[in-house]
Amino acid sequence: MTEDKELLREIWFAKIPVCFHLASEEIVNFQKPDPYYLMCPRITYFPLVLDKVVKYFSRFVDSSKQQGIDIWIEYEGNPVKWHYPIGLSWDLICDEASLPWNLIIHFDNFPDDELVRCNSRALVQSMFMSTIKEADALKHRSQIISAMQKKEHNQLWHGLQEEKFEQFWAVNVKLMEHTNNEPFRCIPFRFYQLNQPYIQRLFKPLSENGTPNTLGDLVRQVFPSSIEDDNEKLTVLTHGIQPPFETPIHWMSEHLSYPDNFLHLCVFPRKSCSGTNQKSS
Repeated sequence: MTEDKELLREIWFAKIPVCFHLASEEIVNFQKPDPYYLMCPRITYFPLVLDKVVKYFSRFVDSSKQQGIDIWIEYEGNPVKWHYPIGLSWDLICDEASLPWNLIIHFDNFPDDELVRCNSRALVQSMFMSTIKEADALKHRSQIISAMQKKEHNQLWHGLQEEKFEQFWAVNVKLMEHTNNEPFRCIPFRFYQLNQPYIQRLFKPLSENGTPNTLGDLVRQVFPSSIEDDNEKLTVLTHGIQPPFETPIHWMSEHLSYPDNFLHLCVFPRKSCSGTNQKSS
């Protein structure tokens, strides 16, 4: 990969200010707890940053719920998916005017019909590594991840869990390499729209005539009616930025993928996302 380390560092260390509030109906003390403020890395997952939040609020809830087994997060009446990277969730449902991100934390009444339970970091690790393996299957037919030692798999996980950029990228750079001087076989990506399942398809980094495919080419393939008469009807957001449609998709995969090696791309009608995004959940 053509490494731009400063860009990779900016993506890695980007954070979102979050203000956690305990659900009012779960407070058993006369005293209402103050909110808990936390700077959350965009690239990680909520279960990896909630330990101190849970410990702080647990003394205000029923003793049977203090272990936090049924923890879940709500934003404007909707559960927040724990298996989405924090930055992805923010890009999908919020806008800059909403800072800090006000979230309600629950210790009870888990919405089983809307969320999968996450009772341990081991479950997050399993999900994370499965996604990395899927990404490498798309890029290298699983050749890179399969050739790695177990300690390298662990280094990827611990690098993410402990927010250690150098530790993570010392291994992850291998997953971004070209094999036999060839580009990735396919680009690992997912498109997200509000209140819809994500979209994932096979997409090659090069066109049939060998020219680099761009973000615009990807949008045209997945949303064929999105561009008419050179008038772009959609806006794509990732890591809080709107990449130009002329951006080569292979470069984006190398530099703008989340730690799970997927491009997580939020899609909005252009009229509702110009500079400051106006989104609703």
